[in-house]
Amino acid sequence: MTTRRHLLKWMALAPAATLLSDGVFAATGKASYLSQRPPVGKRKFTSAAVEQLIAQTKARIGDPELAWMFENCFPNTLDTTVEVGTLRGKPDTFVITGDINAMWMRDSSAQVWPYVRLAKQDKALQQLFRGLIHRHALCISIDPYANAFMPDPGATSNLDWAQHDITDMKPGVAERKWEIDSLCYPIRLAHGYWKATGDTSAFDDDWHAAMRTVLATFRVQQRKDGHGPYHFQRTSPTPSESQFLQGYGNPTHPVGMIHAMFRPSDDATVYPFNIPGNLFAVTSLRQLAEMLRAVRHDDATASDCSALADEIQRAAEAHGVIHGDGGDYWAYEVDGYGNQLFMDDANVPSLLALPYLGACEQGDARYQRTRAQAWSTRNPYFFKGSAAEGIGGPHEGLRMIWPMSIMMRAFTTQDTREIAQCVSWLKTTHAGSGFMHEAFDQDDPKTFTRPWFAWANTLFGELIVHLVDRHPEVLRKA
Repeated sequence: MTTRRHLLKWMALAPAATLLSDGVFAATGKASYLSQRPPVGKRKFTSAAVEQLIAQTKARIGDPELAWMFENCFPNTLDTTVEVGTLRGKPDTFVITGDINAMWMRDSSAQVWPYVRLAKQDKALQQLFRGLIHRHALCISIDPYANAFMPDPGATSNLDWAQHDITDMKPGVAERKWEIDSLCYPIRLAHGYWKATGDTSAFDDDWHAAMRTVLATFRVQQRKDGHGPYHFQRTSPTPSESQFLQGYGNPTHPVGMIHAMFRPSDDATVYPFNIPGNLFAVTSLRQLAEMLRAVRHDDATASDCSALADEIQRAAEAHGVIHGDGGDYWAYEVDGYGNQLFMDDANVPSLLALPYLGACEQGDARYQRTRAQAWSTRNPYFFKGSAAEGIGGPHEGLRMIWPMSIMMRAFTTQDTREIAQCVSWLKTTHAGSGFMHEAFDQDDPKTFTRPWFAWANTLFGELIVHLVDRHPEVLRKA
């Protein structure tokens, strides 16, 4: 996620403990797993409902190492990254990614997503979600093209790699990479919270205006009438950190999809119609239409959202599909001129993650063909080594598997043998830390990036809860 390539060799040993094998510690002469959570008094946020779920879930996990990893990871966002307060007279929640002191629109939404199911029974969680919905609306009002923001809406970026970007940088923005999913994730979170609780108090006039800005931004980035206002260039030895053609990106034929300058990995697109991002936008626009009608009674904007979703879906079907001998499957990026790129990237939205995001059914035939292609050597960023196999991407380079891709494989199958294999890979590649990482070497899990990456940690916890609900037999014998 970060543009600083801090590849680490790192082993996390609990205090007064000796490593016996991956993740197993000896304390006071006997094998045990010592909690890696901050002490109770130093946790950023505590939820009684989350703590109850942790206890209930741990009791249903047969493997003590896996139970230990779950307890470390599931509350990591709340324990370490959340600041709850007020801003401009409203509840406010700011969520950093972990080792980067800024809030990504994507990550902040995804980090708290596993707690949505518990919000109805926990007033403190409701306050957290209302604050984050308000903060997202504020961020969109500052700049709908930015992907990351500062805690202080008036501050300049604290990210050393972003301070000299050639773009229209604004106060409050940490990084200004235009990614479709940055506007989709806040909709997903707001819709999920509304469905879970029925609470509409956060969907005020400012939120309503922000959602109209989302729709307008998507329309502008269809680029039917010129390239629009957004441009981005960065002085960097890494080509994927900047964009082509004076920062406006490679040309597209305006077919109805949304032009993306950067992928969810924060790497530059090659062909600007990113298919997973566009399909995620279809889902998000339909969710937004439902909310606008039911909560804001804004039928006109809701109809516009539905019309745009339909237009993007038709364009993706017409231009985003690769026709192979075994049947058609989704491309990763296209340009509308007939050029298509097939790969998959580990960050979400990805082709692999489409059912997880509600962009298609898990059993959809085209998705199943796409999934098989993505998890194979047809995908240049599929890596298979002695430690595990999985998908990476240009962001951390060759050989580097992202645990997130392994989690997405487990989320998107009903095959318990496949799920068990994914869980096993996750369990044996945490390098003794009890936490997930951004990426690890296919043959050496002790070589990894980002020891504190809260989204990956919380997503792992979400997967374990999902398996307890859907496939408990896998965890009983894990």
